[in-house]
Amino acid sequence: MQQLEFFEIPSPCIGVCEANNRGYCKGCFRSRDERLYWLQFSETDKRQVVRLCQQRKARVLKAKEAALEAAKPQDEQPEQPSMF
Repeated sequence: MQQLEFFEIPSPCIGVCEANNRGYCKGCFRSRDERLYWLQFSETDKRQVVRLCQQRKARVLKAKEAALEAAKPQDEQPEQPSMF
């Protein structure tokens, strides 16, 4: 038995409780069913949900960073002066 199995897995809820356009919570990144059935899940299922939430959050943050990078004006290279 691993040490993690001795402790209850807490809900990842941070109190935001607003769904995005894909149905995932904007705060904890759980699906509707994952939020609804959290108390009925086994500890193994809860660990899996937490892993999925971490992956979803990482994807969202990566997409936001990419969108910010795309919206940023490209640094224009100064025109190289002619040597002639």
